[in-house]
Amino acid sequence: MKHIFLIIVLAVSMTAKAQVSRVSLQASGLTCSMCSNSINKALKTLDFVAHIEADVKHYTFDISFKPDTFVDFNQIRKKVEDAGFFVSSFVAVIDFDKLSFSTNQSVKIANQQLVFVNKLDQPLRGTQKITLLDRGFVSSKQAKARPLFMSIEDIITYHVTQ
Repeated sequence: MKHIFLIIVLAVSMTAKAQVSRVSLQASGLTCSMCSNSINKALKTLDFVAHIEADVKHYTFDISFKPDTFVDFNQIRKKVEDAGFFVSSFVAVIDFDKLSFSTNQSVKIANQQLVFVNKLDQPLRGTQKITLLDRGFVSSKQAKARPLFMSIEDIITYHVTQ
């Protein structure tokens, strides 16, 4: 059954000129400001990162990106994990460049595909906040409650909600 769904998703997939302008992530496992500093330093090593604003009180990091660069969500997650912590929430702000699409469609941005798992009430266009639902981008409790999503071939697939 999963294979049929994935084939349908690929059939209605569209490539988009979209730009990720920022990401807000919450990390888990932090105990002090030095932990936050460790994540901050790790994220700054990514060549597409322009600026990071850390909120030590809420363990969140608002990351903005250099214009016209490809933002790799997995690299961001990996940097947080390499610093010894985990991502428990990951929200990306994406400008879909006036692209309009709706339920049962996915959007491919470079080698990343966004598959919307909720029913969209209206076409998605312009600047939108997208929440990643895949393992590694949500808390361990949320990951256990969700089915294991699959990626297809060389396309990194992220399951998202608006």
